[in-house]
Amino acid sequence: MSNWLLKTEPETFSWDQQVERGAKGEPWSGVRNFTARRHLKEMKEGELAFFYHTGEEKQIVGIVEVIRESYPDPTDKEGKFLAVDVKAIEPLPNPVTLAAIKAEPRLKDMALVKYSRLSVQPVTAAEVELSRHRDRRHRGLAGGGGLVYEPEQDLDCGAGSHAGKSP
Repeated sequence: MSNWLLKTEPETFSWDQQVERGAKGEPWSGVRNFTARRHLKEMKEGELAFFYHTGEEKQIVGIVEVIRESYPDPTDKEGKFLAVDVKAIEPLPNPVTLAAIKAEPRLKDMALVKYSRLSVQPVTAAEVELSRHRDRRHRGLAGGGGLVYEPEQDLDCGAGSHAGKSP
């Protein structure tokens, strides 16, 4: 299974709005980049993705699950682009900021760092592991194939490794 990162402007569509959609989820539509389209096409039902707020926040605020694989984007009148449906799984109590990700040398090759404008990005299992360690209640298991929620896990990430608002 693959892991992903989906970027959104919170003023347009926020984590709170995603949560409000409940189990029915929400189409991830409006993507107009061919590389991002390719990533949407590769997404499989059951895969997980980081939910990332752009703009002033610049932070991972939650985790979503793909509940419907790619289909023609209903907002694309030309029929060139795709959408997937996702539902909220879990917020990150301590959002992981872009600054924190950039401060971690082992994440220097993460798509979020290298291709900051790409709205749909793959995330490797190792990147998941390192990113999730920034959130004290969660841990990604690289050996387990990616994003895994472990509410009982309490990792010591050190003080000051989190910034920003909670969702």
